[in-house]
Amino acid sequence: SFDDFAGNELLSERDFQDYQSMYINIYQELRAQNADDKENINDDIVFEIELIKQVEINIDYILMLVQKYHEGNCEDKEILISIDRAIAASLSLRNKRDLIEQFVASITTQSDVGDDWKRFMEAKKIEELDRIISEENLNREETYQFVGNAFRDGYIPETGTAITKILPPVSRFSAGNNHAAKKQTVIEKLTEHLARFLGMS
Repeated sequence: SFDDFAGNELLSERDFQDYQSMYINIYQELRAQNADDKENINDDIVFEIELIKQVEINIDYILMLVQKYHEGNCEDKEILISIDRAIAASLSLRNKRDLIEQFVASITTQSDVGDDWKRFMEAKKIEELDRIISEENLNREETYQFVGNAFRDGYIPETGTAITKILPPVSRFSAGNNHAAKKQTVIEKLTEHLARFLGMS
């Protein structure tokens, strides 16, 4: 069993994270280069299975490191390096790097990491959603309800009347009407927003 090898690992945890980070970087670069080619779902399945085999670094692990940094009076720079390496080695945390870095930068010796994290993430979630609403001229009240349901259900519904209610009113018969493109843009932005904040608070 794997337990028999405990203490005889060939790679340190830090080295392992570095290799995993480089592996993900290369995968994403190659995938971007081949974006014009016909998508092969088999490649994605193999890649995801390989990642599942690894111990995925989640936000709880990052917050544990942040708590350790806080307990050391926010002076241990090695912990900051460990946080950065852990984020780079995690496929699910890469699109949240800037949020985590901003939170760590806001930590003081008086901070309560758990409570401050929840408040920080809630404020950022509202701030970024308000920006999407403003950019796309969405119905604010309907969008908040729509996105709240999406966070509850874990996905953004792309069909039905709910998505239509949040879009700005347009005449389907007016010249130059691009309702479908607008809807797709909004769905993409809200899907990215959901992926960025789901499970983060």
